[in-house]
Amino acid sequence: MRDHDIQNMSKWLIVLSVCLITIWGRITLASNHHRGHSVHVKAGTCEVIAAHRCCNQNKIEERSQTVKCSCFPGQVAGTTQAAPSCVDAYIVLQKWWCQMQPCLGDEECKVLPDLTGWSCSTGNKVKTTKVTR
Repeated sequence: MRDHDIQNMSKWLIVLSVCLITIWGRITLASNHHRGHSVHVKAGTCEVIAAHRCCNQNKIEERSQTVKCSCFPGQVAGTTQAAPSCVDAYIVLQKWWCQMQPCLGDEECKVLPDLTGWSCSTGNKVKTTKVTR
């Protein structure tokens, strides 16, 4: 082989190596990125994985959140002291919302008349929570 042919082949090997390293790096990054989005929740606890807030036409603030829980047998996702938590399943099944103590300490809990949720009130401030599945 001539020196010119060896130089050309060396250049192509370098270009090919760089391309392979770049592709391998992107695959590794994509694999790690996908793993980074999975939420591992400790047994018996819940974590908020997404939160949304907006205002409707009546200037009432609306909030929603997506929660991932890892509850023990006999428990389901619920709310305790205004935070996501695992609660006894019978509370949710029977819609005895206030038994899971969803309000903060200085707030009064009342189940909504249609049993779709509860309200926490203190003074003239009322926070209403409706359960959706």
